[in-house]
Amino acid sequence: MPRLHVAQIVADYLAHGWSPEEMVRQHPDLTLSEAHSAMAYYFDHQQEIDSELAVELEQSESDRRTAPPSNLLLRLRAQGRL
Repeated sequence: MPRLHVAQIVADYLAHGWSPEEMVRQHPDLTLSEAHSAMAYYFDHQQEIDSELAVELEQSESDRRTAPPSNLLLRLRAQGRL
């Protein structure tokens, strides 16, 4: 059973504005008490978690910029659809 990290739950909160109840609807393996606990932990450690999310976001953007184009993108370009 997959488990969510606090930073992943917080990312949903920051990106989508999800309440703990919505987080539970979107992540069926998450309990309401876990969602509330994760958010409480975030508010007590906000700077640390925000820094972690910023590093992950920058790494993701770096990976995206340096990745070769996908086969789908290449095919659409070859067909003149892009």
